[in-house]
Amino acid sequence: MLESRKPVILIFFYIIGAIYILRLFYLQIIDSSYRSLGSLNSIRREINVPLRGQVYDRKGKLIVANEEVYDMFVTPKKVLPFDTASFCNLFNVTKSYLDSTIAIAKEYSKDRPSRFLRQLTKEEYASVIDAMIQYPGFTFEQSFFRTYPGNTMANALGYIGEIPQKKFEEQEEQYYRKGDYIGLSGLEKYYENELRGIRGVRFTLMNVKGEEKGQYADGKYDTTAVIGQNLYTSVSLELQQLADSLFKNKVGSVVAIEPSTGEILAIGSYPTYDPSLLSGKSFSSSYTVLSKNPDRPLNNRAISAFYRPGSTFKLVQAAIGLQMGVITPKTSFASSPSQFIFHSGPYEAANLYNAIQLSSNPYFYNVFKKILANNSETNPFKQARVGLEEWGTIVARFGFGKQLGIDLPSESKGVLPDVKRYDKIYGKEQWKFSNIFSLSIGEGEYGVNVLKLANLCATLANRGYWMTPHLVKKTGINEASSKGINIETHKTGIEPRHYEEVIKGMHLVVEAGTGRSAKVEGIEVCGKTGTSQNKKGKDHAIFIAFAPKYKPKIAIAVVVENGGFGGVASAPICGLMIEQYLNGIVKRQAYKEQVMNTSWTTVARHNSNASVVKKPSQTIIE
Repeated sequence: MLESRKPVILIFFYIIGAIYILRLFYLQIIDSSYRSLGSLNSIRREINVPLRGQVYDRKGKLIVANEEVYDMFVTPKKVLPFDTASFCNLFNVTKSYLDSTIAIAKEYSKDRPSRFLRQLTKEEYASVIDAMIQYPGFTFEQSFFRTYPGNTMANALGYIGEIPQKKFEEQEEQYYRKGDYIGLSGLEKYYENELRGIRGVRFTLMNVKGEEKGQYADGKYDTTAVIGQNLYTSVSLELQQLADSLFKNKVGSVVAIEPSTGEILAIGSYPTYDPSLLSGKSFSSSYTVLSKNPDRPLNNRAISAFYRPGSTFKLVQAAIGLQMGVITPKTSFASSPSQFIFHSGPYEAANLYNAIQLSSNPYFYNVFKKILANNSETNPFKQARVGLEEWGTIVARFGFGKQLGIDLPSESKGVLPDVKRYDKIYGKEQWKFSNIFSLSIGEGEYGVNVLKLANLCATLANRGYWMTPHLVKKTGINEASSKGINIETHKTGIEPRHYEEVIKGMHLVVEAGTGRSAKVEGIEVCGKTGTSQNKKGKDHAIFIAFAPKYKPKIAIAVVVENGGFGGVASAPICGLMIEQYLNGIVKRQAYKEQVMNTSWTTVARHNSNASVVKKPSQTIIE
């Protein structure tokens, strides 16, 4: 029975096999639409790189733009013998460069194009294009380099450069080619996917002489390049440029925020550099020079440097103390014991307002002591442990000890001292308030950047909450079709009424206290001075402020390294920037010139990126 069916079964399989063979023959030989485009030597595949998205300020002023240029590529397999002397003379390259570059290209791929020359201007391209018929295997692609009409914000904007080898090898989709440009820092890196756009591809039929014979398959497989999305930032170009001028001959940083939205109005790290240095053909040489500069202009101090918050942190202690109920605005520590001395006599600790106005160390020493003791533990070691944990939970809600989420790479978390840290230093339950009292005035084991200080000020201005700080408001091909960025609201859990009491003291700081140099006529400015200890030189000067007092529109933090006192070095910068932003102009031109021309002696100013000290510091300051 089975033997009689065998011929039928065999015929069935032969028919199926024949069908597969015929179908395969049709797909591979007859139907050209299924051929591998890359395997046909008569087809040239051209990549159309779109222009990168541009960057605008909050009023639509251009901060970053593009200038069109041409890149030259070589495909080794298509290169035929040619007059190398004429070629080198035409492109102003050496024979050594020609040979080495082609050798590198062959090592990468004989069939794929590799970049041979970068950024020929339109004039250079026009002068050589007619001669290219003599040099098959060499092609051009339109490209661009960045220009900076605003000439500012170098660290925040970042720069583009050749894709690093590791990034090239690890890309999930084969978007980038070897030698392609990619954002390497700042906004250029953070918004790379939006800025780069979508590349186009064009397939062209070529004859044996290398002449174009029209589109392949009538352009069926061609794709159109889509320009990169623009970034519409919240930055005020006028305010940013003012900050640049005020930080002339100074080292430090400034961040200004719109409190109600979290929008960054200005962000500067100083000394800075001309952003055009890292754009174009001079990138490599300029980067080498900048990276060796001892002032580290490539380091974005605004988001990555470490400072102690100094006396600005007393505002946090006051808000926590009021929320816990361990103090009231009328609480006095005029006769209470303290490890710190009075600046101006016991009256500076007569109440909360005086204590903030005159930056009283003894007052906040006692506030912190009460905060840590606000639990049921009677053992001083356990009491400090429980108290510090509760205190740390509240402080973390201000954004300390973690990233705030700004749309820039390399934001530092900073350091918020906790139980684990002191267990490691002293041993478990071997420390108490007397070991960590310097935390009361913002010294000791803290580590904050200027962004965190500005965010603290915005939190105070908002009476208890902060919005995720961000530079970019919208992204899109144009402003009309752009889409906004999702921003989170973060609450401290402290009642607004307690912030009102703290703000009364901040207003006194500027009106008649340590921050009088931040005063602006006709504007109620609220601020706080700070002096951040620096073991290797003169102390760093800090000032934070917001204005106006009600419905605030700007919160700002300034750090001048080795500036000494915040009221002297940093407060004037804050005041002038507030005046510029709220009034649209700085009328005090003579005062502005004075601040611009003031420099600060630096003994060892290059420590702002160092780790915070491991051992507690109990030095008495202010």
